[in-house]
Amino acid sequence: MGETIGVEKRAGYAVVTLNRPDKLNAFNAEMHRELRAALDELGADDDCRAILLTGAGRGFCAGQDLGDRDPSKMDGPPDLGTTLENFYNPLVRRIRAMNKPVVCAVNGVAAGAGANIALACDIVLAAESAKFIQAFARLGLVPDAGGTWQLPRMIGEARAKALALTAEPLPAAKAAEWGLIWKSVADDALMAEATSLVESFAKGPTIGYALTKQAIQAAASNSLDEHLDLERDLQREAGRTPDYAEGVAAFLEKRPAKFTGRGA
Repeated sequence: MGETIGVEKRAGYAVVTLNRPDKLNAFNAEMHRELRAALDELGADDDCRAILLTGAGRGFCAGQDLGDRDPSKMDGPPDLGTTLENFYNPLVRRIRAMNKPVVCAVNGVAAGAGANIALACDIVLAAESAKFIQAFARLGLVPDAGGTWQLPRMIGEARAKALALTAEPLPAAKAAEWGLIWKSVADDALMAEATSLVESFAKGPTIGYALTKQAIQAAASNSLDEHLDLERDLQREAGRTPDYAEGVAAFLEKRPAKFTGRGA
């Protein structure tokens, strides 16, 4: 795809790699643009039914490359809100709206916006040596890239405030224990387990997965009545797909289902 993002298309899925290992895969403008282009392309590709996001080298992502946002090299204070508006916020929205599962394999430190981009993915696996760091307090900043929205919903207000205000590293095993991520796995098993997961998604009912994501993500703001109506509408849509007919047939015939991931 480019110098800062690697894209490897495989049978039914793609591996997207943040590729600035000398900077712990910290984001600059070029990396944002290349990742946006990659996700847009994969999102529109019906042959790509799942995405695996990971990082090159010894870390997943150190967040923003501060060399690009150094006030001492500017005429005045930077407008960090513009960076969020143009880059990070669209990225988080793009991941959450993706019409297929996005799995994140956190292979090392995930700090600042890097941690929160990982948490925006549908399923997060992390190497045992990985750590999640809400590093913003060390810079006098506010957790962004959805951090202050995701953390209290995932782990509660008390833990969210403690992580944000202390910037204390959270080991992968503790993150899994708290329910912040799906699971922590041995370092040398991370990519094999993450790959196995996306391979299974690549053979699954893609539309059903997308509708499930939509329902779960909407639950935070819906009333029960609103959500029951949403489930009704999404189930109606799922029930009209060829994958539902195939799933029922496979169940009755006691055989593995052969899903296509396609609409009616």
